[in-house]
Amino acid sequence: MKKAAALRYERGKNKAPQLIASGQGLLAEKIIELGAEYGVPLYEQKELVDELLALPVGVEIPPELFQLVAQVFAFVLRLDEEKGRGKGGNGYGQR
Repeated sequence: MKKAAALRYERGKNKAPQLIASGQGLLAEKIIELGAEYGVPLYEQKELVDELLALPVGVEIPPELFQLVAQVFAFVLRLDEEKGRGKGGNGYGQR
């Protein structure tokens, strides 16, 4: 079964990335579809998405997930730099 979670981090507003959507099956497919529609990068990390699915939507991620989420944001920053945008953004975890 497909699983997905979406994160958002706004520097100056959030202390940590916030879980803005998560789900399995059809909901996961919709999250991925909407992300693609808005140009949100897709990052696959099974361990992270499983941890994120256990959290309620809307919460900032707990410190024990910082290292895994840092990998997502590093991936997004690399993509932005490759595209010449140089900005941070949203990250997606899915499997």
